[in-house]
Order: sequence, then C-alpha cells, then structure tokens
Amino acid sequence: MREYTTDHIRNISLIGHGGAGKTSMSEAMLFSAGVTTRLGKVEDGNTVSDYHPDEIDRRISINSSLLFCEWRSEKINILDTPGYLDFTGEVKACLRVADTAILLLKSFEGVEVGTEIVATYAASLRNAMCIVVNKLDHENADFDEVVRQAKEYLSHDVVPIQFPLRQGTGFDSIADVLRMKVLKFKPGGNGRYEELDLPADIRAKAEELRQQLLELVAESDEELLNKYLDQGGLSDEDLRRGLRAGVRERKIFPLLCTAATQNVGVSSLMDFIVDYCPAPADMGEVSANLPGGRNGGAESDIRVKQDPHGQPSLFVFKTVSESHVGELSFFRVISGSVTPGLDLVNEANSRPERLAQLYVMIGKDRKEVGRLTSGDIGGVVKLKDTHTNDTLSSKNFPVIYPPIQFPEPVYHAAIAPKAKGDEDKIATGLHSLHQEDPTFLFRVDPEIHQTIVSGQGELHLDIVVKRLRQRYNVDVELGEPRVPYRETIKAVVKDSEYKHKKQTGGHGQYGHVHLRLEPLKHGQGFEFVDDIVGGVVPGKFIPAVEKGVIEAMKEGPLAGYPVVDVRVALHYGSYHDVDSSEMAFKIAGIQAFRKGFMEAKPVLLEPIDDLEVKVPEDAMGEVMGDISGRRGKIMGIETAGHYQIIRAQVPASELHKYATILRSKTGGRGIFKAKMSHYEEVPHDQAQKIIQSAEKNKHKEQEA
Repeated sequence: MREYTTDHIRNISLIGHGGAGKTSMSEAMLFSAGVTTRLGKVEDGNTVSDYHPDEIDRRISINSSLLFCEWRSEKINILDTPGYLDFTGEVKACLRVADTAILLLKSFEGVEVGTEIVATYAASLRNAMCIVVNKLDHENADFDEVVRQAKEYLSHDVVPIQFPLRQGTGFDSIADVLRMKVLKFKPGGNGRYEELDLPADIRAKAEELRQQLLELVAESDEELLNKYLDQGGLSDEDLRRGLRAGVRERKIFPLLCTAATQNVGVSSLMDFIVDYCPAPADMGEVSANLPGGRNGGAESDIRVKQDPHGQPSLFVFKTVSESHVGELSFFRVISGSVTPGLDLVNEANSRPERLAQLYVMIGKDRKEVGRLTSGDIGGVVKLKDTHTNDTLSSKNFPVIYPPIQFPEPVYHAAIAPKAKGDEDKIATGLHSLHQEDPTFLFRVDPEIHQTIVSGQGELHLDIVVKRLRQRYNVDVELGEPRVPYRETIKAVVKDSEYKHKKQTGGHGQYGHVHLRLEPLKHGQGFEFVDDIVGGVVPGKFIPAVEKGVIEAMKEGPLAGYPVVDVRVALHYGSYHDVDSSEMAFKIAGIQAFRKGFMEAKPVLLEPIDDLEVKVPEDAMGEVMGDISGRRGKIMGIETAGHYQIIRAQVPASELHKYATILRSKTGGRGIFKAKMSHYEEVPHDQAQKIIQSAEKNKHKEQEA
C-alpha cells in the first residue's frame, strides 16, 4: 500500500447531533473515492462505519470508526463519531487526533443541543471547522434558516461558500461562490458532477456571498486587508491562500451543502477538504510534557514539531477489544515515523512496547502497512501495557502528550451479579471495559455496600452490561444506588444513662456512663468531651467510651445511616474495681448513645445536588415543573442563545435516571450536570418511608 507523507494527509472528524447524517456522509465519501462499490444505508444495517451488532440493531452509531480514502492523491483519514449524547467521549477522543472538524447540521433542524456540545469540544481543542448543511433533499429543508442559526449560535464568522439551487425533493444542484459555477450532480448517486454557468436569477446572490467571503478573508489577515483596501478586492490566489489560513486559524468557518444519502455535494466537499483544510504540519507544534528522572533532566513542558524526520512518538486515543486478536489500539503519529518491530517506551509506566503489525482501518477491515508517518492515524495490536491516553516514544525522546479530558458521568447505577460467585469475573470485566472506554467508571462504595457504575446515560450502561455478558459470560443486573443518608439530632439531651452489668461466674462486666448529647452546626462532624470530675470513671476507660460512641455512630439508631454533627460529653458514671473493663465501658457508651440519640429529636439528612439543566425555551416550563415535582428548588434561570439554563437544588434520591427522563421531556435536546452540594433534613413523611424501608431490609438480612 502507498505511503503518504505528512503534507498529503488530511485528518477529519465527522461530528454533529444524532441523526445529522455523519455515517451516511462517511459512506458517501468511501463510495465516491472508489473504496466501496455500493452506497450503504444506516436503515439497512450495511454501512462500513456502523458494523457492531448493537449499532445495526439500534440504527445509531455507538462507537467511533476509523476510515480512510484517497482523493486527488491525498489521503483523507475519516473519524466517524456517534451523535447520541451517551457517547460524547468518543467525539472528544476523535477530535483530539483530527485537524479539522466537519460539523453536520440537518437542513430542517439546524443547530441542536448536541451540535453546540461538539462545537464547543472542537473549539477547546482548536480544530479547524467546516459546517455542512446536510439532508437538503428533505421536504422541510430551510437552508437560509440553518445559516442564520449557525451564524447566531456557532460563530458570526460562518460564511456560506455554497448554496442550493433547489432544496427539498429533487435537490441536485449547488451554487459554488468560490468557483462562481453551478455544480450539477448526475442522477444515480455516483457523486460525479458537471460545472455549469450561474443562471442570471442567482448570480446576484452568488456575488453577494462572494463579497462576504472576500471581506471575511481580508479581515483575517493584515496583509490581505491592506491589499483589499488598496486594490478594492483580492486575486483568486490571495483568496485561496487567505481562506486556507482563515480555516486553519479558526477565523473563518466555511459552510457547504450536501445530501449524503443521495451522494449530492459530497465529492465537492472532499475537494474543499483537500484544497482548504489543514494538513497535520499546518497545525503547528504539539504541547507535551518532558518527564523528569530519565537522562538526569527535570520535568518540563515542551512543544513537539510534527516532523516526519524527528524522533518517533505516538498518542493512543482509543482502545477496542476484539475476540480474535485481543486489544487493538488506535493512535496518531505525532513525530517521526513508525514501523512494525519498532521498540518504544510508555513513559507513563516506563514499560517497553514493541510494535507488531501496523494497520490502517476501513471500519472493521484492516489493511497492513509498512510505515506510518507524522500526522497519520492507524492501529496496532497486542500492546501489553498501553491503553487509551498513553504516549509511546523512542528511548531517546521521553515525552508524554496531555490526556484527553473526557466528560464527567451523568448516570449512575448499582451493579450486582445474578449468580453468586461471579464477583471476580465482574471486577475483571469492569476494569477491562474502563480501559477501553474511559467515560465508563466504576467504584466499590463501602458505605452503601454496592458497586456503582457510572456513564453518560442509560443506553451507555446498557451497552456495558451487554458486553459483560458477551465477553465475560457473566449476567448482571442494574439497580438504583442506595442513597447515602445521614442521621443527626435537633435537641439537647442532658443525661442519657446506661449501666452495663453482667455476672457470669468469675469476673463479671461492669461499665456505667452518663452522656450529654448536643447538636452541632452542619458540617462540624463529631466532638467528644471528657467532663468527668473526681475520677468517677477512671481515665483509662474514657477512650473506650468514645470508641463505643463512634462505633454506634457508624450505623445510626434511626435507620442505620451514619450519624453526623453531634457533640457527646461523658459527664458522670461509676466503675467496679474488679469487673470494669474497656469492653464493658465501650458497650455502655454504645447503648447510652443509642438511647440518648432517640430522645434528642433525631432526623434524617439527605444529600442535595446542585443541578444545572440546559433546555430549549419551549421545554422550559415542563422541565421546571418536573424539577419542582422532584422536591427541587429553582435557584435561578439565565439565557444562553436559544436555550435556557435552569439552576436548581434537588435531592439526589430524586435524580436517578434523570438523564433518560430529561431526554424524553425535551426530545433529546436537553442536557444537565449535577454535583453534590450539601445535606438537608428529609421531610417527615418521606423520612418515615425511608425508616420503614430500612427496618424491612434489616429484617430480611437477619432472616437470610
């Protein structure tokens, strides 16, 4: 297979809201370039990109796919990403190694919540970005409205360089303001087009858009601006050069037209990618960290030139597990070039790695290659100790590239095996799935005695459960995580007495204490006070009383939850010269605390989350009503474009499956984030239900 040099590579990531047509776009690109012989369809389950059974069943992308094609002697690496919000981590990973984001918008929906999320990712990573209005063959297509939204909500520097002659059913012609020609696509979906002169009735519009483009290009560069002002315009060469630089520097966001399923506009989009989107070296140097210790140097931040002749280094952005080959690691070569058999070092763990066969990917199909150079993207199998976010580099060039910052999880569930004895299998499987997908997290919570799995949504965790069953032959069930309630008191109990006295022949047991219990302010925790006067309780037994109180606080008397914000004073008691012991006073401390606690107006506390919800204006009323129905308090509302941001405080117990509920109420257009804020008293009626439930569970455990 042909080797491509750095300047003949374009790395693009197809991004956008779910259903924008990203997979269909990748399919049309491969077909137009002659990689495939037919135009696959998502609804038929026969696309190159969506090859996993889950994707075929659900007709959505779940995993990102790596593809490539050759177009006009240039290699285009295509990263097709999921649009469903449960899998935005895949988008972040792909944008990290792409140079250009191709942001797809539906011609009849325009800018959606997912659009803005992925556009923000692209901005944070400084990707060049082209906007594509897709599905212009839809009967409700409204190109001008989508352009208006793109300018308003994405950037004022969005500029159409194409517009449709006739949108809707029968769409087949595009006016191109760079060429000042009409591109008429031939029927049959082969992607070929002919250039025609602009009709008189659209020439004025084309000239107006070209003038907007000229002005934007001129404003992006001081030298070009001077030329524009001096000469009243720019030459074609200056326009091309300025547009390339403006796209690369995110000063210009060109907007193009397509109908991917009909293969209209796709080949002209690929022409634009080759002519105007940056090659890897155009994007400048890459930030990195030079770890200390090796070669006697100190740790420092450096910039790495994307030079094919430099020392080899690569960054792993995705790991997948395949049953017949093990782990397959996808990477981008940052500097130098890599070949099979090359020895590199993982600086994160100082482990050596030898590269086995190198591949370029077309969906699930792999093509073996002999060399990949700086800027190229490929795959390698059987790395022993290297996973997503790791850097491999030569021994002479120790370097670590910054990790991908994956989104925080928004959905949590408790996971448990259906069969006893599968715990070890589950632990192994969860660890492996986390290495493959860093947006999936798990932890064992010792307080609530559950393993908690976390992800980006209900579907995300459903996929995890399915993979556990398929790969590790273990069945699990997901449930609601137990809520970490707390217990405290509201009143002072001046005296709680308990005398532990037991005679069993020989030495008996004797411990006698009087405790005073007082509530503390929220967050002050626990305070033990020794108020013994005159040695009525010997000093050697006082720590045992405190230990007893602390032990009793671990499982509160009210419902078995930890006790917080209490001051306990030991102020009186008695002892026996022979029968008193530390254990006796510890038991007395436990029982005196439990007795006093139940007399001190005990209450349950529940965790309260800070909730931030971003929704379209037309859904705001229903979402706010739902928050109030969850015992939430609205703290504030602010406008963000055509969305409203609702800030509220809601009990954590009311937010299980909120990700799914919010999507249902907003048609997938709402997003949220929640973070633990503080504890508040549970309302009496709610507290009674929790206490009764705790008692039932305790009886069940005792019976078991």
